Amino acid sequence: MKRRSILQACAGGLAAVSGGCLDAVGLQTQSAWRDPPLVDDRPDGVYYPAVTEGMATYGTTTAGPYTVALTYSYPHRFWQVTGSEREKTVVGSEDSVHLMASIWDTQSGTVIPVDGLSAEITTEDGELVAEEVIYPMLSQQMGYHSGANFALPGDGSYRAAVSIGGTAIRRTGRFTNRFDEPHTATFAFEFTSENLYDIEIRRLGEKAGTRGAVEPMEMGIPVGRAPPVERLPGTPIGRATSGDAVVPVRAIPDESGGTRIAAFPRTPYNRIVLPLMALSATVERNDRTVAEIPLTRALDPRLGYHYAAPIEDVRPDDTLRVSVETPPQVARHDGYETAFLGMKPITLSVPETIA
Repeated sequence: MKRRSILQACAGGLAAVSGGCLDAVGLQTQSAWRDPPLVDDRPDGVYYPAVTEGMATYGTTTAGPYTVALTYSYPHRFWQVTGSEREKTVVGSEDSVHLMASIWDTQSGTVIPVDGLSAEITTEDGELVAEEVIYPMLSQQMGYHSGANFALPGDGSYRAAVSIGGTAIRRTGRFTNRFDEPHTATFAFEFTSENLYDIEIRRLGEKAGTRGAVEPMEMGIPVGRAPPVERLPGTPIGRATSGDAVVPVRAIPDESGGTRIAAFPRTPYNRIVLPLMALSATVERNDRTVAEIPLTRALDPRLGYHYAAPIEDVRPDDTLRVSVETPPQVARHDGYETAFLGMKPITLSVPETIA
């Protein structure tokens, strides 16, 4: 149902005897817009949240090689991650809207995790009303995107300038030498409480807290899915899980004719990429370490976002250990905040097909 519908029902005298109309859907009057229900006993992994909230779009535009979509929803709580520590960001009393930016390569549709993103909100007259860093985030409904809560002075007409920094990530294939330059995407939008309250809210009932994830919303906006494992080039070395992340590992051809070890971490269930990690690989042979290499972040139109490094000597029956030095440095919405933190090394045996 929609939050405005809840308010109208309550105002019309349809409140339940015990706790009122908002209680009927798990919302308290003083926190109905600020702090929706949160599962009490959450698993250490991806789970169905207690409540899902929809979103709407303010528009889509292009900026250099990018297509940028600006979407919005109710102000959200979320969890920021620094290193392996998680900190809850609550909705402030002045927060009006949760703005989200999705950025992808116009040619390929590949979501681009840029290195720096911020948004400046002004009135039609050019008066600055808000300026915020937009955090890279994981959401079950939106996939990988960037977002933040913004305080606006009230209903009215605004302009949003989304500043996109160039990326230092290694790029291969058709992405080589692309995405270096900063760009700005500009949107004119009308903020009204009426439109905000029209966004759907849904309680998941018995599913809440169980393992799984809702499907991302279908809005014509790429959500950052990793390629299916069967479509990845190269030789499969194996696939394992760590901190509930699924991590396929492959030996892929290098541009110079050599071999690279590549890891492709993604969420379970919906295959959303897990960016901004620090990974390393160790090759052991006959109980002796023969190689230790950091896996660097890389972006390719066929491979998507991955972590890879060249390796000169890997043989069948070697032991390959991939360690997570730093988990994904992305904020998380409900359902992802307990996952992808305590990530143990994964160990694989190099198959005969590597020869």
